[in-house]
Amino acid sequence: MSDVPNSTGSSFPRLVSIMARLLAPDGCPWDREQTLASLRPFLVEETYEVLDALDRDDVPGHCEELGDVLMQVVFQSALRQAEGKFAIDDVVASICDKLIRRHPHVFAEAVADDAKTVLAQWERIKDGEKAAKKTEGPARTLGDVPRGLPALARAQKLGSRAGKVGFDWPGALGSLGKVHEEVMEVTETIRDDGMGARDQAAAHHEIGDLLFAVVNLARKLDVDAETALTDASKRFTQRFEYIEDRLAEGGRTPRDSNLDEMDGLWNQAKRALTP
Repeated sequence: MSDVPNSTGSSFPRLVSIMARLLAPDGCPWDREQTLASLRPFLVEETYEVLDALDRDDVPGHCEELGDVLMQVVFQSALRQAEGKFAIDDVVASICDKLIRRHPHVFAEAVADDAKTVLAQWERIKDGEKAAKKTEGPARTLGDVPRGLPALARAQKLGSRAGKVGFDWPGALGSLGKVHEEVMEVTETIRDDGMGARDQAAAHHEIGDLLFAVVNLARKLDVDAETALTDASKRFTQRFEYIEDRLAEGGRTPRDSNLDEMDGLWNQAKRALTP
């Protein structure tokens, strides 16, 4: 481990040179076969492994997984360099220039005394950058929200962007009212016609609208929907495993139990386990 207080990033060129060696004509056959398309799932996987290490407060794992993400950045940059498009130095220069440009209160004469002012300033500068890069065609408020984001995260960002131009329900209660409205529409959808028929396409549509409305409510409450659902899934897993453990003490499994018993154990788990 490096001297943490004095680390300067001086070891970064070593990673760049290792990647160049792997991609050399006499380098690694597997690495040499990779393309930008084939690397996509690895970047996503490594990113989620970073988040998993954070969730588990696994400090050594966090360090290792960040290295894997960094390797993906260097790998993709090396492939672009081979195409003659850009190199890793361009990537580093781009983010350095952006950080300086968007922090004029640090690197120039602007004044921003609190985080709210900094964020508003960041958005103004970002909007100016987008306008400068504008191509032909109408400006799209939602156009640069990445389609590859997880669904909840993308929905929250879409709602935030639309809200900034005035297309939003007023306050958290307004968003909660929209959730109630969508719940009623789901209720109508799942009522069959007496013959057991159900419009699956309509159910798909209305459930999507309900989820989107809940995400917007989360945004109004300053709750990150992606993290909230991740934490809810973690609680569900812990409580269900509590049920399994209590049943196992009697030599049984959930298949040997019933809903009433398991619901009682679930309530015990809620009291016994840390939220």
